[in-house]
Parts: sequence; C-alpha cells; structure tokens
Amino acid sequence: MKHQRLNKQSWVDRGLAALVLKGPTALAAEPLARDLGTTKGSFYWHFKDVPDFQSAVVKHWQGQAFAKMLAALEDDGSAEQRLRRFGKEILADSHDPAMRAWARSDKSVAKAISQVDTERLTYLSNLLRHLGIKNDDFAQSLLAALIGLPAVTNKTAAAKSFETMVDLVLALK
Repeated sequence: MKHQRLNKQSWVDRGLAALVLKGPTALAAEPLARDLGTTKGSFYWHFKDVPDFQSAVVKHWQGQAFAKMLAALEDDGSAEQRLRRFGKEILADSHDPAMRAWARSDKSVAKAISQVDTERLTYLSNLLRHLGIKNDDFAQSLLAALIGLPAVTNKTAAAKSFETMVDLVLALK
C-alpha cells in the first residue's frame, strides 16, 4: 500500500473535520491515520504526542478565528452591513460548535474560546455603538445567539433567526 506524504496541516485539517463529525475522542493518532490512509508513524513525525496534536488543532482554529476578526475589522460597508456579515461568517463555521463542545471537557480549549469570544464581543459592541446602541447587553445577546443558534436549528434557519434578532436590536435604538 502506497502512503501519501502528509504535512502537519493535513493532520490538523483532518483533525478539525473529525472533531466536527465524531467529537474530541476522534482526535487520536490511530483513527486519524486510518482516515488518512497512512500509518501512525506519519502522525508522530509531525507531532510529539496526541496532546501536542490537539494543541495544534486548537491553535489553528483560534488563528483562523482571529484572522476572521481582522478581516471583519478591515471590512468595508456600514456598521449594519458589517454586523450582518460577521454573524453569517460565525454561523457558517462548522468548527465553532465542535470546539465549544470540546471546551466543556478541556480547559485549554475553553481558554482559547474565551479569548476568541472576548474579541468577538468587543467587535460587536463597537459595531453597535456605531449604530447608536450603547448597551453592551445587546452585544452579549447577539454573541449568545451566534453561539447557540447552531445547536437548535439548521444553518439556514440560524442565519434567518440572527437577521431577525439584528432587525429587532436595530429597531430598539
């Protein structure tokens, strides 16, 4: 059997996909190697051990989340347009709910999510201030909706619900 040559990012990407499909227990060398059609040796070539790999998965997700925040900060358009795009971006990320589920049993994942959420909350608060809404509870409510909607409905309905919530918040100003 010929094994493909994998790099570190291949493993991290497969890890994120496995996390979404099977949860954090899938983030181990043997099942990932099987999924990739290679040996565990390839895994250990790139990672010292499973915790090192899991740390790389968390750092990658967090880096992507921060990169999206940076892109949002540089985004053109009105504050309302940017608010709606930001919500859609978060709701489209299938990794986010999986990371949050993992965070319930792993403090390092919870810390990474907390750092991302702090930045997201700051961004939402600033957007709302630009729209004349100074009460930070609205930003907290919007973030909570973005976190919770994927758990209770499909992506299309979640996006529609978020749009309705933004409409409501904007009508209250």
